[in-house]
Amino acid sequence: MSNRTAHMTVTALVMGAACLLVPGAARAANGLKLSGAIAGTVSNSVGVPQMGATVLLYNRLDRLFGRIITDEHGTFQFAGLTPDSYTVRVMLLTFVPALRRNIMVEPGMRSVLHVSLNSLFSTIQLSYPTIENPSVMTDDWKWMLRSASVTRPVLRFVDPAGSPGASQATESAFFSDTRGIFQVSAGEGVLSTAVGNEADLGTAFAMATSLSGNGSLQVSGNMGYGSATGTPAAAFRTSYSRSMAGGDPRVSFTMQQLMAPMRFGAGPGSGEGVPMMRTLAVGFGDRTQLSDNLSVQYGFGMDSVEFLQRVNYLSPYVRIAYATGANGELDMAYTAGNARPDLGAPESQDAELQGDLNSLGLFPRVALRDGQSTVQRGQEYEIGYSRKAGSRTFRVSAYHEVVTNAALTMVAPAGMFSGVDVLPDLFSNTSTFNAGNFGSTGYSASATQNVSEHVSATVIYGSTGGLTAENGSLAGDNASQLRDMIRARRSQTATARLTTTLPKTGTHMIASYRWTADHRFAMPGNIYSTEEVQPQPGLNVYIRQPIPGPSALPWRMEATADLRNLLAQGYLPMGAAGGQQVLLVETPRGIRGGLSFIF
Repeated sequence: MSNRTAHMTVTALVMGAACLLVPGAARAANGLKLSGAIAGTVSNSVGVPQMGATVLLYNRLDRLFGRIITDEHGTFQFAGLTPDSYTVRVMLLTFVPALRRNIMVEPGMRSVLHVSLNSLFSTIQLSYPTIENPSVMTDDWKWMLRSASVTRPVLRFVDPAGSPGASQATESAFFSDTRGIFQVSAGEGVLSTAVGNEADLGTAFAMATSLSGNGSLQVSGNMGYGSATGTPAAAFRTSYSRSMAGGDPRVSFTMQQLMAPMRFGAGPGSGEGVPMMRTLAVGFGDRTQLSDNLSVQYGFGMDSVEFLQRVNYLSPYVRIAYATGANGELDMAYTAGNARPDLGAPESQDAELQGDLNSLGLFPRVALRDGQSTVQRGQEYEIGYSRKAGSRTFRVSAYHEVVTNAALTMVAPAGMFSGVDVLPDLFSNTSTFNAGNFGSTGYSASATQNVSEHVSATVIYGSTGGLTAENGSLAGDNASQLRDMIRARRSQTATARLTTTLPKTGTHMIASYRWTADHRFAMPGNIYSTEEVQPQPGLNVYIRQPIPGPSALPWRMEATADLRNLLAQGYLPMGAAGGQQVLLVETPRGIRGGLSFIF
């Protein structure tokens, strides 16, 4: 046989084998599962299936991804899920909600949950059978995708009639799922921020309990004390929220009071010549899932601030998030009046408690202008898009901000300015200066890399606006001249942020550094941002350390350290007559620590 004939024979054999193998390869490709599922059954403590339970599915970012109702057999299923880590929360009237985090979805696998609801403790057990062998699930759940609100009252008749423990279980569930945080904090110097002032010493608490299963009552308080000025302060907040089919409405009522006898002496004010600051605020908020991809957060606050005069204002807000796919999200936000730094934060129960602790002791930024008290307020428009690609998350955003009666911390020689334009600071030995109104527009682009399970790094670059001052010196002690020298200007900024958690000790640390091209920025924007990651000027370090204790204790302890602007950047110096100097500051350098008891 010639070489040409042998070559043609081998080619024919290869082509024939390929023709035989292609259909099998196609069938194998068609059978390849690239998605997974989460399914499960919900029952009570004695194993009775619970129909009509609400099952919420959250993605890795703790954002609501799906919602479903269990069928007559107590079963549910989320199909076609992209392989990732998810969280499931199960809620039912008269039962304690059940929560399970870090549920891994693998291609071709079904993560099966066995949910046991109880009036005291609810549990979720997890197993991973394959999708091709659904021994636990059936297709009966599909008919429950229709509206099932009319079936919910039937849940009251699941327990056998005349059961002696039925009424007792209902009573015990009226105040259940109680959780709280008690915190003692201390620091060196006042930690005044761009949107509020807080005392450097304080004791705070926040407690929440369930009411009738799907209602929640939350009470929080803060007792603060300014060590530099001897200023005591107190604040209390009560809020009620309820989980409903159309959303999660929340109503809150907040009271704050501050007295500064040593700081103001016999100056004008209420009582026996002692100025008092009192604030009253009523707020309403709701979060609604309009569709599988569209969610809305909205609400408002009505605030009344009394200090020498009374100032009333409205603070509305709205945030719309649209999931463009499995890994992308477009969001838009509008806020006015008060800052809403928690608007873009992930939704969780602990976040609500911690949010109250962070904001309750924060008093409004009050200043004087022409002898009249003013309150700093802001108006913010934001739009952003984020997308997750493997272990990386990319985000771009833009904003426009308007700040009214911007209040800056000022360090000036004693008696340099008249009292009609400069107000002694509430908690420190500095003063507060009304810098007027300004607007700024900017953008940012960020990338977050999950280096490992416990380490992530973020880089942010953008252009932002802020307040600076013209070169020159003050000719006298006229505050209006100082205000005229302040200008709004744009500058490039870059931020590096590292987040890590040590697996053995549980130490959680966040370190960040923000560089600004124009270092003469007294207030770099945007201070009213709702972004989850909000860069702070200069070098900042935050550490949270769990403290081991006896397992018999009903709480766990954590120690925190908050070190802000360690390099004292963002200070704006200005010359004055006689070789003196005036310093304008947005975020003073501060060191703060605390001890928390979480139960």
